[in-house]
Amino acid sequence: MDKIYGIGETCKLSELKVGQAGKLISFSNENKALRRRLLDMGLTKNVEIDIKMISPLGDPISIGLRGYQLCLRKEDMENILVTVTKEYVIPEKKKKGVENNG
Repeated sequence: MDKIYGIGETCKLSELKVGQAGKLISFSNENKALRRRLLDMGLTKNVEIDIKMISPLGDPISIGLRGYQLCLRKEDMENILVTVTKEYVIPEKKKKGVENNG
Protein backbone atom coordinates (compact mmCIF):
# COMPACT_ATOMS: atom_id res chain seq x y z
CA MET A 1 0.00 0.00 0.00
CA ASP A 2 1.18 3.51 -0.77
CA LYS A 3 2.26 5.81 2.05
CA ILE A 4 -0.27 8.45 3.06
CA TYR A 5 1.43 11.75 3.84
CA GLY A 6 0.26 14.00 6.67
CA ILE A 7 0.06 17.78 6.95
CA GLY A 8 3.46 19.44 6.79
CA GLU A 9 5.24 16.51 5.13
CA THR A 10 7.01 16.95 1.80
CA CYS A 11 6.32 14.59 -1.09
CA LYS A 12 5.93 14.40 -4.85
CA LEU A 13 2.65 15.75 -6.21
CA SER A 14 2.00 12.34 -7.77
CA GLU A 15 1.98 10.73 -4.29
CA LEU A 16 -1.02 12.69 -2.98
CA LYS A 17 -4.43 11.00 -2.80
CA VAL A 18 -7.81 12.29 -4.02
CA GLY A 19 -9.01 14.96 -1.59
CA GLN A 20 -5.53 15.92 -0.40
CA ALA A 21 -3.90 19.26 -1.19
CA GLY A 22 -0.38 20.59 -1.23
CA LYS A 23 1.56 23.81 -1.64
CA LEU A 24 4.09 23.75 -4.48
CA ILE A 25 7.69 23.96 -3.29
CA SER A 26 9.75 23.34 -6.42
CA PHE A 27 10.24 21.58 -9.74
CA SER A 28 13.06 19.11 -10.16
CA ASN A 29 12.89 18.91 -13.93
CA GLU A 30 15.66 18.98 -16.52
CA ASN A 31 13.15 19.58 -19.35
CA LYS A 32 13.06 23.37 -19.65
CA ALA A 33 10.16 23.32 -22.16
CA LEU A 34 7.96 21.32 -19.75
CA ARG A 35 8.95 23.57 -16.85
CA ARG A 36 7.97 26.66 -18.87
CA ARG A 37 4.65 25.07 -19.86
CA LEU A 38 3.82 24.20 -16.23
CA LEU A 39 4.69 27.74 -15.12
CA ASP A 40 2.48 29.17 -17.89
CA MET A 41 -0.42 27.00 -16.66
CA GLY A 42 -0.16 28.53 -13.18
CA LEU A 43 2.02 26.02 -11.33
CA THR A 44 4.19 28.52 -9.50
CA LYS A 45 5.85 28.46 -6.08
CA ASN A 46 3.41 28.42 -3.13
CA VAL A 47 0.30 27.76 -5.26
CA GLU A 48 -2.25 25.49 -3.56
CA ILE A 49 -2.97 22.33 -5.58
CA ASP A 50 -5.91 19.97 -4.87
CA ILE A 51 -6.08 16.41 -6.17
CA LYS A 52 -9.54 16.15 -7.77
CA MET A 53 -9.64 12.82 -9.63
CA ILE A 54 -7.40 9.97 -10.67
CA SER A 55 -8.32 8.15 -13.87
CA PRO A 56 -9.21 4.45 -13.59
CA LEU A 57 -5.79 3.38 -14.89
CA GLY A 58 -3.99 5.91 -12.66
CA ASP A 59 -2.86 8.30 -15.40
CA PRO A 60 -3.64 11.20 -15.98
CA ILE A 61 -4.54 12.91 -12.71
CA SER A 62 -6.90 15.89 -12.45
CA ILE A 63 -5.74 18.71 -10.17
CA GLY A 64 -7.38 21.96 -9.15
CA LEU A 65 -5.51 25.24 -8.83
CA ARG A 66 -6.28 28.94 -9.18
CA GLY A 67 -9.99 28.23 -9.80
CA TYR A 68 -9.66 25.74 -12.65
CA GLN A 69 -8.90 22.06 -13.24
CA LEU A 70 -5.94 20.68 -15.13
CA CYS A 71 -4.97 17.11 -16.05
CA LEU A 72 -1.32 16.14 -15.82
CA ARG A 73 0.53 12.95 -16.58
CA LYS A 74 1.78 11.13 -13.50
CA GLU A 75 5.27 11.18 -15.04
CA ASP A 76 5.22 15.01 -15.07
CA MET A 77 3.88 15.15 -11.51
CA GLU A 78 6.84 13.07 -10.28
CA ASN A 79 9.03 16.17 -10.71
CA ILE A 80 6.89 18.51 -8.59
CA LEU A 81 7.53 18.72 -4.82
CA VAL A 82 4.78 19.86 -2.47
CA THR A 83 4.16 20.32 1.24
CA VAL A 84 0.91 18.61 2.27
CA THR A 85 -1.71 21.12 3.47
CA LYS A 86 -4.84 18.95 3.65
CA GLU A 87 -5.17 15.60 5.41
CA TYR A 88 -6.36 12.50 3.56
CA VAL A 89 -9.81 11.34 4.66
CA ILE A 90 -10.71 7.72 4.00
CA PRO A 91 -14.00 7.73 2.05
CA GLU A 92 -16.96 5.97 3.66
CA LYS A 93 -18.52 3.15 1.69
CA LYS A 94 -22.12 3.79 0.67
CA LYS A 95 -24.61 1.16 1.80
CA LYS A 96 -27.02 -0.04 -0.87
CA GLY A 97 -30.72 0.16 -0.15
CA VAL A 98 -30.39 2.24 3.03
CA GLU A 99 -32.23 5.54 3.01
CA ASN A 100 -32.12 8.32 5.56
CA ASN A 101 -35.62 9.75 5.96
CA GLY A 102 -34.78 11.70 9.12
